[in-house]
Amino acid sequence: MAVTSRGAARVVPLAPAVVLLALFMLGPVVWSFYGSFTNAALTGPAALNPEWIGLDNYTALFGDPDFPKSLWLTVVFVFLSAVVGQNVMGILLAGLLRSAVKPVRSIASTVVVAAWVLPEIVAAFAAYAFFHSEGTLNTMLAGVGIAGPDWLYSTPMLAVILANIWRGTAFSMMVYSAALAEVPPELTEAAQLDGANGFQRLAWVTIPVIRRSISTNLMLTTLQTLSVFTLIYVMTGGGPGTDSSTLPILAYQEAFKFAQVGYGTAIATVMIIVGAVFSVIYIRALRPEVD
Repeated sequence: MAVTSRGAARVVPLAPAVVLLALFMLGPVVWSFYGSFTNAALTGPAALNPEWIGLDNYTALFGDPDFPKSLWLTVVFVFLSAVVGQNVMGILLAGLLRSAVKPVRSIASTVVVAAWVLPEIVAAFAAYAFFHSEGTLNTMLAGVGIAGPDWLYSTPMLAVILANIWRGTAFSMMVYSAALAEVPPELTEAAQLDGANGFQRLAWVTIPVIRRSISTNLMLTTLQTLSVFTLIYVMTGGGPGTDSSTLPILAYQEAFKFAQVGYGTAIATVMIIVGAVFSVIYIRALRPEVD
């Protein structure tokens, strides 16, 4: 009885938080999943009385030639800008700033974090201005005699990937800065005495020690990047054509541009599944360290 009372005493204070999470996080997911099986729309009879249509939205989705391309672009965008770009840049910057003198560390941290604290719409317009055909990047290239291309037209995915790395690296840098501060200095000193160079110390000492932080940051940056919409929409609008139309862009266009809300929520459901797949991969690959 005493054990039961102690368990109840621990659970009851968490009940309001659990209810709020279920209401504002789980609730929309469940409603979106239900909506993907209806013909809900913004106009017409289906706007007032949507009907259950079963798997028709998913049948149409998997038969849509734009869907495989959007799915592939989403995976490429997430992998290159989050899994590789933000995490590699984050850990490198965190390591470099630890060894830098205080004035340099303060200035560099401020510059990197500034991109992260900017409102997303402001950061998106800044990236647009940088990669525009007459923008900052091509102006700098012209200064050294190089004629830059129209980045947003010729290489739209490269532009949005680099912009997202610039936008999100600060978060990874702060996570890894905190993680590196917890690495026992005697471990790296012992490895250095054994003749290990900087890369070997990073690979065989530092990374294993901070592996939990890496797995957590990978999951957070992946899920955050999977839902990036404003940055891409402002920079390219998903174009030219569908060359930068990731799943969030495709879902927005179908739901609000073409008024097919049920079809758009089917795409959103696929995004949830993609995020779950990434999460399962991280958890299974790092299970011994996480458990």
